[in-house]
Amino acid sequence: MTTVKRSSHHLLFQLMSEPTAPFREERIAAVALSWLTDQGIAHFIDPAGNILIGCASAADYRRLLARSTREPARLLIAHMDHPGFHGQRWLSANRLALRWLGGSPVRGLNGARVWLADDDGEFAEGRLTKPRWRRDGHGLAGAEVVLTATPTHPRPRANNIFGAFHFGKPFRLSGRRLYTRVADDLVGVYAVLQTARHATRRAQPFLGLLTRGEEVGFVGALAHFDRYRIATSRRSVLAVSLETSRVLPGTKIGQGPIVRLGDRRGPFDPGYTQQLLAIAARTLPGRHQRHLMDGGACEATAALASGIPAIGISVPLGNYHNESFEGAPGYRRRGAPAPEFVHLDDVDGLLMLCRSLIKPDPGWRDPWQPTRRRLKQNRQRYRRFIAD
Repeated sequence: MTTVKRSSHHLLFQLMSEPTAPFREERIAAVALSWLTDQGIAHFIDPAGNILIGCASAADYRRLLARSTREPARLLIAHMDHPGFHGQRWLSANRLALRWLGGSPVRGLNGARVWLADDDGEFAEGRLTKPRWRRDGHGLAGAEVVLTATPTHPRPRANNIFGAFHFGKPFRLSGRRLYTRVADDLVGVYAVLQTARHATRRAQPFLGLLTRGEEVGFVGALAHFDRYRIATSRRSVLAVSLETSRVLPGTKIGQGPIVRLGDRRGPFDPGYTQQLLAIAARTLPGRHQRHLMDGGACEATAALASGIPAIGISVPLGNYHNESFEGAPGYRRRGAPAPEFVHLDDVDGLLMLCRSLIKPDPGWRDPWQPTRRRLKQNRQRYRRFIAD
């Protein structure tokens, strides 16, 4: 079995050890904020609770957006939440009614293990009962939880509780495969943070955004785009979605990060995608993939819908949203809850690609220039066959 130096991915493991759910990202945010402070990286929290990295204040950020430059600022975006539940009310001393937010498995839910947390962290375990389905039939709407382990501190108020599926330890390694309750999108959060450190040490400009509420419609990202009027800023901004996306036919886990040509909603910016493909070819020759990752939608779509050009990079993901598509040791029933998993080679490749992505590069000013040059040469070659 391949050994992995845990220290090289310590921050990733630290993130994966914390609980999260839509609009309950405070534990992930706390790790990120503490790490950014320790590293001396400028950052601030916007009014929606998103973390903007690369500027020390909203005023600094607005000044940056007001500058006019030919090369677009690359805004690397990842989300801090993952599908999970919010407590609604206590039905008895050990039974809690809940509401589910985001996607979920579709089978094996009655009796499925869950963890429960509040602001202080995880405090109990339980089993799902009486699952209720969304109207579209694609996931949970709500359920009840029966506590199976003694709470570690006094029972919180129901509306302070959140939780999700429990698979024993928050993460475990098998060779270079990393099994975890939450890869989507803590891998992206990790990549944003590590790229910020890389840029800061080299005095390179950097912008990153860690968002809230992505799993229920990109709520945090949209609030940020609107508040700071990114689409109409004088400084050109290119949104770069960093995702952990469901592996699809034509892609493979362990074969490198994926230049994402689009998502379920449609294609991404074609010109900037051409530039990203060129950077990937230089940075990770033979160790990256390209694909239309239409298994879900991402914050690149939110940016495009807001009038902001956007591109995307994905790490291929097994058992998307904890649903056993690919299976895992001990979790073989298709459609039932299972840990997500990624390959550390893909994670490391993502870091390399992000570092190349933020380097000053005149290609961003006119991403179609190399293609246009080739087409012009071809036209010259055949001009005798066609009138001008």
